Amino acid sequence: MSTSTLTSDKAIVVPTRHKRSFFKSGREDSPFKRIIIHIVLIMACIVSVFPVLRVLAVSLRPGDRLMSTDLAIIPPDATLESYRIILFDKPFLGWVWNSLAITIATALIGVILAATAAYAFSRWKFPGRSVGLVFLLATQMIPASMLMIPIYILAIKLGMVGTYRGLVIAYCVTSIPFSVWILKGYFDTIPADLEEAARIDGCSQLQAFWRVLLPLSTPALAITFLFNFMSAWNEYLLARVMLGSSESLMTWPLGLQRLQGQYATQWGQFSAGSILVMIPVVVLFLYSSKYLISGLTLGGVKG
Repeated sequence: MSTSTLTSDKAIVVPTRHKRSFFKSGREDSPFKRIIIHIVLIMACIVSVFPVLRVLAVSLRPGDRLMSTDLAIIPPDATLESYRIILFDKPFLGWVWNSLAITIATALIGVILAATAAYAFSRWKFPGRSVGLVFLLATQMIPASMLMIPIYILAIKLGMVGTYRGLVIAYCVTSIPFSVWILKGYFDTIPADLEEAARIDGCSQLQAFWRVLLPLSTPALAITFLFNFMSAWNEYLLARVMLGSSESLMTWPLGLQRLQGQYATQWGQFSAGSILVMIPVVVLFLYSSKYLISGLTLGGVKG
């Protein structure tokens, strides 16, 4: 609705204010909408954190009490005995060290190989380029369990069964294709003129890639490293097949599985170990959190 005032020359239209939307006030969200959003986010956080808090409660209970009617996060008779046993009476630190060595090697090798392959797919046009990208994407649709048999056969022929080398190569085979797609999409957003300017200044193609493109791709490299790290850190089935039952080679998933017996399970120590293995991942996430959004979103935008 509007009112108008007529003059001798023209009509001046004076618009009336529309009623404010129930959910929006101008360009900003209304207070009611912000409250609803925060309530939904708080509920989602509670649903996500509650299982972790229950595991923490089990790790603080004396003995191996799993079932309890008490919903307190810290039980009245809380004790750190399970943490003492898992840290000092079990080879837990050795399991974690083995996992760290394998996952860091997997993440570094995966980032290096994926970065060079993604650079080739992003900057050069060659026969089979589109087919190669589709093939890399298609490999991610194959269940990981189906890849174990051919990977194990190759490892036997190469003499890598029961070694960290074989497990690292197996992890890289499964993680590199998706990493190439992440980095290729991000490299497409970086203008090629920057590399051409470096080439004019005397840099070779490799130097332009190392000194210009990689520093600008830090968010994508960080998210790729995190993806490779997480895929290797939590993996159990392939490690069980490749490493066997050797006590000295066990990673933490294999080690914690030994706490589960046929007739009894050491739930307190199992829960304590589960809480402890979260620490490296949480630290890595907190350190790389500033790269997560830009690394995941900018790779899907071109221009």
